[in-house]
Amino acid sequence: MSTDADAETTRRILEQRARAAARRPAAPDVTERLDILAFSLAGEQYGVEVSHVGEVCKLKDLTALPCTPASIAGVMNLRGRILAVVDLRRLFDLPNRGLTEFNKVIVLRGADREFGLMADSIDGLQSVPVLSLQDGLPTLTGIRERFLKGVTVRMLAVLDGRKLLGDAALGVNEQVGE
Repeated sequence: MSTDADAETTRRILEQRARAAARRPAAPDVTERLDILAFSLAGEQYGVEVSHVGEVCKLKDLTALPCTPASIAGVMNLRGRILAVVDLRRLFDLPNRGLTEFNKVIVLRGADREFGLMADSIDGLQSVPVLSLQDGLPTLTGIRERFLKGVTVRMLAVLDGRKLLGDAALGVNEQVGE
């Protein structure tokens, strides 16, 4: 009798699995969009989700710090707060064009962390359909690929603000080493 019960249990489990597999997947939300702050960096177009951007300000009075990773351009005073500034050109191995009075700092803010990203210029806000984002490009490899959320049809590389904010290497360690 136990073999009949086992066979019946197996049949029910297989039927449930078949029904689950036969269900149509939920239709993707074609209206879902990402609001992006677009910026230029070494002649390339990048963007980051507005939800991670606290503000944009001019780059001024940047102070270099010794013993920091090469991607840390330095720190600046932002209304009484010391803000680490990351140079994505160094991080992404892009040509360095030097600093000008036109450079901007995009302040990324997370729940417990903030730092600035240097940009050559701010190109404005864009609303991008999520489904239009492509996985990447052959030229966006290595470290750039690690922080990439996707690429738009207009070749704007959208960076993942959550991954940038979560990367321990993109900040200044406040503790002095022994």
